[in-house]
Amino acid sequence: MAQLKWVFPLLLFVTFLSACGDQYDGDFSYQIQDFAFTNQDGEEVSKSDLEGEFWVADFIFTNCTTVCPPMTANMSSLQDQLKEAGLEDVRLVSFSVDPANDNPETLKKYAASRGGTFGNWNLLTGYDFETIKEFSVKSFKSAVEQLPDSDQVMHGTSFFIVTPEGNAIKNYDGRNAANMEKIVEDIQAMK
Repeated sequence: MAQLKWVFPLLLFVTFLSACGDQYDGDFSYQIQDFAFTNQDGEEVSKSDLEGEFWVADFIFTNCTTVCPPMTANMSSLQDQLKEAGLEDVRLVSFSVDPANDNPETLKKYAASRGGTFGNWNLLTGYDFETIKEFSVKSFKSAVEQLPDSDQVMHGTSFFIVTPEGNAIKNYDGRNAANMEKIVEDIQAMK
């Protein structure tokens, strides 16, 4: 009987420990650093503004001549697919890696020209290049580099799912339109 008195506290402790872990089935868990940047409407958007909701993040710039146009079109398509799936509460966040050139108005025109709307999509700027480079590496483990003698910036092409607690847990090739459906399915499975 003396041994049984330890069973309940042990079960309670194990249950408590399991509740402390990340509740989402991801491929990794990267804690997103705090930020407060300017969106396409000139309004400040911070990490705390996104707490409590899933969000999908990527890194783009409007002078990009290669991967950013299809990535932005795919983000617009993802926005439509999320709405169709009844997931309007999922937020989309695109961080500019060329903040010297990407002002709020430029970002808004860029996304709108690819079908984007702004009820749940923030395109962020209002920082310097070193800030976004460090933020991308520390928060998303994704490199950002200014190409020498060029106006182009090397950056990752991933779309990241970020949990309501602010952890990036999955990434997808943002250039591949078929991945947008997979993102919707994966978020649906986690909600």
